[in-house]
Amino acid sequence: MPRTAAQVRRSRESGTASGRADDRYSRQCVLPEIGPSGQALLGSSRAVVVGCGALGTVQASLLVRAGVGETVLVDRDYVEVGNLQRQVLFDERDAHEGTPKAEAAAKHLRLVNSEVSVVPVVADLTARNAERCLGGASVILDGTDNFETRYLLNDAAVKLAIPWIYGAAVGTHGSVMAIVPGSTACLACLFPSAPTSPQPTCETAGVLNAVTALVASLQVVEALKVLTGQFDSVTGRLVTLDPWRGQRSSVATASPDPKCPTCQRRQFRALATVSDPATKLCGRDAVQVRGRRRISLGVLADGLERIGEVRRSDLALRFLCPPHELTVFADGRAIVKGTRDPALARSLYSRYVGD
Repeated sequence: MPRTAAQVRRSRESGTASGRADDRYSRQCVLPEIGPSGQALLGSSRAVVVGCGALGTVQASLLVRAGVGETVLVDRDYVEVGNLQRQVLFDERDAHEGTPKAEAAAKHLRLVNSEVSVVPVVADLTARNAERCLGGASVILDGTDNFETRYLLNDAAVKLAIPWIYGAAVGTHGSVMAIVPGSTACLACLFPSAPTSPQPTCETAGVLNAVTALVASLQVVEALKVLTGQFDSVTGRLVTLDPWRGQRSSVATASPDPKCPTCQRRQFRALATVSDPATKLCGRDAVQVRGRRRISLGVLADGLERIGEVRRSDLALRFLCPPHELTVFADGRAIVKGTRDPALARSLYSRYVGD
């Protein structure tokens, strides 16, 4: 279970069986860039990681190990064997059980640092819940894989005046940009709209696991600057890199675009957009369907076991109906694997889960 703020505070004051707090963070405290005062700021901070995949698992691991007081993990998906090549907080058991990524990551991180709080949120970030999920954060880290969610992050972060760290990786390429509302350019300043041409994905172009780790590590560097109040040190550039070929370039982002509809005119289009109930998942042969109600997984399992194979945990249910597979979450969402047709996914959801 997540630890309460009081439990975390008492643990910091008294030390734990694994070692005193000053021993745990001693290598950071001797760093002039952080020091004891910076470590205290980290301990009172709240970071939100959106997406617990290749980027998010590295981000979360480094934040928790660094002593960030509370790390919130927001993810809609479940663990699969194909994730293990690059998503560092999961193991084969998580994949076999189809554990929700946020919950699996939190479980592993609590074994790393019992002095801080790790809060899993098994949910799809949408316009309806973005401000609730992100509000109160000291910094937001982008671990997503699509522009739709990134524009939503940008809208919410600018509206709530929360710094956020953009990151992306595919193939051997990566990019990183720190966004400080009111100071630097925002995502919409540089990219007023999402690309219209087909973009490479990890599924179609592959991905080098060292690249995702590198990008996520650079994101955490920028996040630690924010959390320790060192805004003058934040890199005001969009950095792109290809370590396989030894290439690196950057574009200045220190000044917002005066014509930007988001950070200058405060038109939050993504926050005002109602998402489609069925959404193709980037780079995967799968569609997410959003239900209208919460689901009793136990009751659903009792019904589905009569017609197919069911695997269930407290947070999700996996139903095999070849050539398709449904993973249903308690909040009513389902990921339908084996199709990229939203209409078919909605039909399968209605057939096996209900309206």
